[in-house]
Amino acid sequence: MGDLPILKRALAVYTGLFIVFLYGPFVVMGILSFQAGPEGGPQFPIIEWSTYWYRHLFGLTEATRIAPLPIREALLRSLSLAFATTVVSTVLGTLTAQAFRRNFPGSGFVFYLVILGMMVPGLLLGLGQALVAQNLGIDRSWWGTAFVLHVVYTYPFAFLVMLAIFNRFDPRVEEAAWALGVSPAVTFRKVTFPMVFPGVLSAMLFGFTLSYDEFPRSLFTAGSDVTLPLAIYGTFAVEIHPNIFAFGVLSTLFSFAILAIYGLLMAASVRRARIRASGIQEDEA
Repeated sequence: MGDLPILKRALAVYTGLFIVFLYGPFVVMGILSFQAGPEGGPQFPIIEWSTYWYRHLFGLTEATRIAPLPIREALLRSLSLAFATTVVSTVLGTLTAQAFRRNFPGSGFVFYLVILGMMVPGLLLGLGQALVAQNLGIDRSWWGTAFVLHVVYTYPFAFLVMLAIFNRFDPRVEEAAWALGVSPAVTFRKVTFPMVFPGVLSAMLFGFTLSYDEFPRSLFTAGSDVTLPLAIYGTFAVEIHPNIFAFGVLSTLFSFAILAIYGLLMAASVRRARIRASGIQEDEA
């Protein structure tokens, strides 16, 4: 028992160091983004506090030798790609997890075949996809070859999330609907899907975030029209200016906004599922 306080303090120190390691770069990035411009660069101490680089992102400053970040079209591509990937991977993951609710011949092989997409290194998978497209005469593009690879990568995450949700799902709710003469399709749409919708939201969050900032799988397959991570990397590889840090701060705030929306939708979905489940139980009684 005497070692328990020491263990608690050690865990507290470890947790504190982990939080500093996790959020420290964001704090540094946020501080550097308020460096004065256009002379100020990414260095300490801060020469002068200013919002210059945020205005520079939106083209609200006078022209200088420092060109604005080429992010507008790349941002739209990444958002479009992430949205399409989210829809397809979530639908595939939900349907596959639904199929795995019952044993079928070869289920073990199919399971490992599905999760293989998240296990293979992204660079190797991207290079292989690029070579296949080249040999078949297919042009590489963000909406074609990159989209396929993003779905291959995010689909296993959606599948595992939905598999865990269905493993906790009470099949008696469906059986009650079937006993009342409701068809399986209507039961899934009216009963099953609303109750597993929190898991669907989680799968969508995985798909969007993984696709939005995916780099190695897009490097060889996006073609000439680059996505946002590739555009940022191209700028970062030439010269570093605080406009990159300003964009990083805005991107992080955007991610927090997505999480907030996800939390609100999740809470509303859980409330509706509980109300629906209690209503079904009252009907059975």
